Amino acid sequence: MRILCCVKRVPAPGAKINVTADGLAVDAAHLGFTTSPHEECGVEEAVQIAEREGGEVTVLTLGPTEAAEQLRYAASVGAHRGVLIQTDGSAWDPERTARALTSAIQSLEADGGVFDLILFGNESADSGGFQVGVRVCHALGRPIVNGIKGIEIEGSGVRARREIDGGFEVYELDLPAALGVKEGINLPRYPTMRGRLASKKLEITTLELDAGAGDQALVRLHRPTETVSQTVILGDGPDAAPAAVDVLEELGVL
Repeated sequence: MRILCCVKRVPAPGAKINVTADGLAVDAAHLGFTTSPHEECGVEEAVQIAEREGGEVTVLTLGPTEAAEQLRYAASVGAHRGVLIQTDGSAWDPERTARALTSAIQSLEADGGVFDLILFGNESADSGGFQVGVRVCHALGRPIVNGIKGIEIEGSGVRARREIDGGFEVYELDLPAALGVKEGINLPRYPTMRGRLASKKLEITTLELDAGAGDQALVRLHRPTETVSQTVILGDGPDAAPAAVDVLEELGVL
């Protein structure tokens, strides 16, 4: 199987996000970056499918030169190829991103054949737009289902499960197809030392694509008001036990 997984370089989850003075960008001066969590699970799922079914995993990302770090990380856990659509690092709107990814996929398929399965993250951890994968697949003329937490390859098709209240929805799609996976579909593996060393030798294909801006424009970013919770110390040692019991009674636990 030929599997493509699209990933995004995002600020590390849990980091304090500061906005530039003009409100139009994230101040990345003191930020660490990682792969968006849904897409990290997508890479793991792609590697697991390739291990079961045989095949090759290509990881594609769009971003600055530094985004090669995310491609090398994917290689350290089992991906075979890395492709970077290089930008100047500025934020691209979903339409522009989707056009660039579509062009890149068409170029890669012209050289190596159609990808049997394309995996996207359900949404990115930073912008959470929920639309890039759908836009790409609409342009490619391929079916896509989002919110996936289970994938099984069955002959020339794929069976995908989407979690709903009280159970799952099950979708059967003919290949080639695409899926948007959610965090929790698997537990991503940690890279081994051997994997990290091998990732340093990864030959990254760099593409420069001229995708014009879309109709969506960023107006302004703002940070929500920080809320501070007050901590009450009930006591120290055994003397705090009565106060702890009172709190549990108030909560209805006892």
